[in-house]
Amino acid sequence: MNSIRLPAWMSGIGGTNTKSLAAPILIIMLLAMMILPLPAIVLDLFFSFNIALSIIVLLTALYTVKPLDFMAFPAVLLVSTMLRLSLNVASTRIVLTEGHTGGAAAGKVIEAFGHFLIGGNYTIGIVVFIILTIINFVVVTKGAGRIAEVGARFALDALPGKQMAIDADLNAGLIGEADARKRRSEVSMEAEFYGAMDGASKYVRGDAVAGIMVTVINVVGGLLIGVLSHNMPVGEAAKVYTLLAIGDGLVAQIPSLVISVAAGIIVSRVASDTDVGTQMVGQLFAKPQVMYITGGIIGGMGLIPGMPNLMFLSLGAALGGTGYMLAKKRKEEEANGTAGGATGGGGGGGQAAGGNAGAGGQGAAPSENEEASWSDVQAVDTLGLEVGYRLIPLVDKAQSGELLKRIKGIRKKFAQEVGFLAPPVHIRDNLELKPSAYRITLKGVEVGAGEAFNGQFLAINPGMASGSLPGLATTDPAFGLPATWIDAGLRDQAQGMGYTVVDAGTVVATHLNHLITTHASELLGRTEVQALLDHLGKEAPKLIEDLVPKMLSLAALQKVLQNLLGEGVHIRDMRSIIEALAEHTAHTQDPNELTALVRIALGRAIVQQLFPGNGELSVMTLDNRLERLLMQALATGGADGAGIEPGLADTIAQQAAQASQQQEALGVTPVLLVPGPLRPLLSRFLRRALPQLKVLSHAEIPESKTIRVTALVGNT
Repeated sequence: MNSIRLPAWMSGIGGTNTKSLAAPILIIMLLAMMILPLPAIVLDLFFSFNIALSIIVLLTALYTVKPLDFMAFPAVLLVSTMLRLSLNVASTRIVLTEGHTGGAAAGKVIEAFGHFLIGGNYTIGIVVFIILTIINFVVVTKGAGRIAEVGARFALDALPGKQMAIDADLNAGLIGEADARKRRSEVSMEAEFYGAMDGASKYVRGDAVAGIMVTVINVVGGLLIGVLSHNMPVGEAAKVYTLLAIGDGLVAQIPSLVISVAAGIIVSRVASDTDVGTQMVGQLFAKPQVMYITGGIIGGMGLIPGMPNLMFLSLGAALGGTGYMLAKKRKEEEANGTAGGATGGGGGGGQAAGGNAGAGGQGAAPSENEEASWSDVQAVDTLGLEVGYRLIPLVDKAQSGELLKRIKGIRKKFAQEVGFLAPPVHIRDNLELKPSAYRITLKGVEVGAGEAFNGQFLAINPGMASGSLPGLATTDPAFGLPATWIDAGLRDQAQGMGYTVVDAGTVVATHLNHLITTHASELLGRTEVQALLDHLGKEAPKLIEDLVPKMLSLAALQKVLQNLLGEGVHIRDMRSIIEALAEHTAHTQDPNELTALVRIALGRAIVQQLFPGNGELSVMTLDNRLERLLMQALATGGADGAGIEPGLADTIAQQAAQASQQQEALGVTPVLLVPGPLRPLLSRFLRRALPQLKVLSHAEIPESKTIRVTALVGNT
């Protein structure tokens, strides 16, 4: 039997895509309400639904953590405004046609608002209606509209800075490509959201103006219809139609006010991981000193004769008690934080040893009568991170420390790019450090340190930022760029000015990632080399068996790999490395010579690492005279270059530094291209002074690449 395929627009009907029909049906209903007369009971239903909808929108706004969590709000704002206007049209029709029959002519809801809320007094109703309208129009709506306008402008201005921050996290290995793509999408949607809110807020203001005009028209029109068409006395007509008009206006104006408050909450909240209610309670009632002072002032007012003494004194005592409880709770938290160490660790699946007491929390001293044993000898951690007590939340599993996840990501990205798994990072607190300080150790020796202020952001000037920011001036601990620690409220402003803004956890993670990459050769121990061989042996067991240990010792292989890592060469392609060693080990066992031969085998990968996607290589070379001098010095002094004169060495270093700056100014990686015999000598000589300069030999350049010389070193 032949199947029948429905058109795409029909396939959603009755299927899983029925939600898509909600908007068209709602728009049709709104238009129908404006055109067709509605009975009073249907009006009651829609007015009740309008009130419920406004409450739902307000509560959703209160419990929203990020504006993008309620991305449909501008559309909801428009639909709710149109719903109120449609109800105004429908209620106006029934008030003017049936109002002479009594207060229940337009339904029970309007009657209840006209009699119960304002006591049946239309003078009070007019005053209450005007006050609500002024509050909505002058205060809430105008403020929300202004915030939305400014937010839209700042969101658009900050868009380039946020994109740069995402790219910086991606390059630092803190996020993957999928996360970066998701963040870019969120940044774009956030800018669109504030732009939509800027326009949608105008609907709310127009709704407030329309409410006033509709009410006035209802009062005047009802008075004329009641007197002229139904022969009602002027006083009775004024009372009946005014109460109905005011009740109708209040039924529409109260939900409008609620929706306006929701709009103000959405656009005025500062980005955080908590909803508005939690923010307000957590920050208003967080400081005991504030509670003490406020309680003292209120209690003092309660002592003044003529004041409501009992009320003021009771409130003052309650505030003082709240301050005492807050202070007591804070002391308990500080005591617990001091006694216990930071829990957690970085590394393979979070298995790194953590939770050790810091250097400041030594615990009880050992008994003098206790004999020393081998258990007193503690192993030195290969990689360690020590933090001050204010940074403990970043590394505490119980507090969902973000830094732990970032460290796992760093090790994973390092393994994927460099080619081996770095040792786990052992994290502990150290009370001897400053509260916001941290230090990174390699085999027990400090290799990096800095300060990171939890709750604040580091605005880094990449060289293109305009203007200065209030805050603590410092330098980026990883790359030494000028930076400033700023409050969270200045984040969007800083991004709009061109700063790269990162949080405290990202600062520590980036510094750690930089140091791990820089000291990769020291992290490659015998254990890691053996693990590499075991991993490769699963795919090519015969290749490994023929080389290690028959032709080359494990120590020699480790030295070759360390030489490669020391010069920034990744060792992901272990198969090519092993094959090159197997080919040349029979002729030499010198690790330095083997390193040079392996580099030739990895030439294409080395060039790709330095010049990704470029067919033409912009490099520096040596002047012919300098090249001959160095070849003579190499023949005289040996491979260590002892025959190079100090004056010549200084000249080479200075000119290489100048040429490197020119290369970096052109946006090109500084690379010095030299003959093969000179490459190890110049690489060791220039590595300490110019770590960013890479030295390649002619034999390492693939034949498919074109070389363009941009500078000559020694051309004086």
